[in-house]
Amino acid sequence: MGKLTFILGGARSGKSTFAQQLATEGGGQVVFIATAQAGDPEMAARIAAHQAARPAEWFTLECPTGLADNWKASGIASDLVIIDCLTFLVTNLLLQAAPDVDQPDESLATTLVTGEIDALQKTIQESPCDWIVVSNVVGLGLVPPYPLGRLFRDLLGWANQRLASQAEQVFYLVAGIPMPIQQFRQP
Repeated sequence: MGKLTFILGGARSGKSTFAQQLATEGGGQVVFIATAQAGDPEMAARIAAHQAARPAEWFTLECPTGLADNWKASGIASDLVIIDCLTFLVTNLLLQAAPDVDQPDESLATTLVTGEIDALQKTIQESPCDWIVVSNVVGLGLVPPYPLGRLFRDLLGWANQRLASQAEQVFYLVAGIPMPIQQFRQP
């Protein structure tokens, strides 16, 4: 089993840049799994900026959901896999369960996120390559005033806990500064 590095932080805290730095330092073949979808021009511009910042020799898989299955099906040999980011993965799954954003199906959303995270954790455990997973920290502020926001906060917080518990290293980024918050070797 390779090692998992989990990178957390707020929006624009430098998470993706730090993940790419770690990957570049490690060398080898990198597969970048991108979960964001361009739903509007501003998001399309953000995605384009992220694409331009990645080394050209990295292979990119664009997967809004089904990360484990899509990575396995790609058959790409890699030394390192970056998932950027878990936040959009949970968002994409939540929106599948919320055709009416005022009344999300909490049971379906929980089932979708649980299934995705279970499959991802199993794939990471069985994989010979290293993994870097990027995610946002949410829930440090006010309680969202609407059901979809509260469900998103809860599901992402739960997913972050699950992956952090499996990680060999966890970093928290603040203003571009990585702070190690967990480092250990799992047996």
